[in-house]
Amino acid sequence: MKLIHTSDWHLGQTFHGQERHVEHRAFLAWLLETLDARQADALLVAGDLFDVVNPSLKAQELLYDFIVEAHQRLPALDIVLIAGNHDSGNRVELPAPLMRRLNTHALGRVHWRDDGALDAERLLVPLTDAAGETRAWCLALPFLRPAEVTGRTGLLANKDAPTDASGRTDTGGRHDTGHRHDYVAGIGAVHEQLIAAARAKRAPDQALVAMSHAHLRGAAVSEGSERPIVIGGEESLSASLFPDDIAYVALGHLHRPQQVGDARIRYSGSPIPLDFSEVDYPHQVVEVRLEGEALEGTETLPIPRSVALKRLGPADLDSVLAELDALEDDPELPTERWPWLELRIDLDGPQPDLRGRVDAALEGRALRLLRIHTRYPKARGEAPGSRRVTLDSLGPRALFARAWEEEYGEPADEQVTRDFAQLVQDVMDAEADA
Repeated sequence: MKLIHTSDWHLGQTFHGQERHVEHRAFLAWLLETLDARQADALLVAGDLFDVVNPSLKAQELLYDFIVEAHQRLPALDIVLIAGNHDSGNRVELPAPLMRRLNTHALGRVHWRDDGALDAERLLVPLTDAAGETRAWCLALPFLRPAEVTGRTGLLANKDAPTDASGRTDTGGRHDTGHRHDYVAGIGAVHEQLIAAARAKRAPDQALVAMSHAHLRGAAVSEGSERPIVIGGEESLSASLFPDDIAYVALGHLHRPQQVGDARIRYSGSPIPLDFSEVDYPHQVVEVRLEGEALEGTETLPIPRSVALKRLGPADLDSVLAELDALEDDPELPTERWPWLELRIDLDGPQPDLRGRVDAALEGRALRLLRIHTRYPKARGEAPGSRRVTLDSLGPRALFARAWEEEYGEPADEQVTRDFAQLVQDVMDAEADA
């Protein structure tokens, strides 16, 4: 059986105010050709389908047009989509009854039975081969928000589960529940219940494939484009959530393609660079081959970049302008394919004619300037090449910590930090549920 793993499409993303529909459309066209050429049995999209919880009509059109065309070209193809932290789970699930007619399964939220137990059945998706035979089960777990897993007595207070000396559920050390928030313990319990249900469901020679949108411990994050997804500094989970009988783990959230621990646990990464910090990433999808219950192998398939990103500097203005002058461009390209450009310029002081000099250097060039990032390293006493601290680079938690210490003369204690993190998460949850 052959699967294609991708994630973090972020349809509808604006890049410093500029739409990127052309790039997303080019990726989806390439993906259709790849699914056809590789004769894939299933496509797994591991979250962050959209960039915001209320995506534009154009972004939604891109997704639904792709699903329709994929079904027309490959009627036996199974498509499984899960919501990520950028998505509204309710919005992802809204057209689910219609999408099921196109062999597409959209999972946006976990659901609970009347007795408080996880409704695991609806998260188990059969994956079939060309003959229509079920060859694998996909454990499709959308992004879990704290409100969905904390306070679930049927989930966390399993009377049959062993407990440690403090009375907490003993998970074999896998979740470090003695020192971590109930949220993380809840995530672990959801995984355990879902895996147990999948084991009971599968027949001999059927593989288990998990799909999740999460930050696994030890994985490398992007410099500026990934939003933290859980609270209180607990935004990394253990890869041991996925036992050895899970043949493959298709992960979403981190934009840098990578494996975590071993070759069966992988982030596919985003299909296009979502920030200039991702300009050098090898954007790709992962082809997964299963033989019976086991992983036979994987192959990374590089995605052609339809619009180039160019990042010049950091250096003084004259040096950056010299780099810009030496940069090749193609005036024959249509405007929507011109490269995006970021200039990083170090200044000794105010430069009133900065924009004028940059505009003059760009005159007649097939380049689209998105950002001029200026720094004053000498004035700030920074070492050459050091990273300037900005509101964007700090993020809300680090900014809060600085403000608290400035106001009260001492660092915020652990409880205050947790309370603030919970407020941030509440805002994000309210945004997603709007």
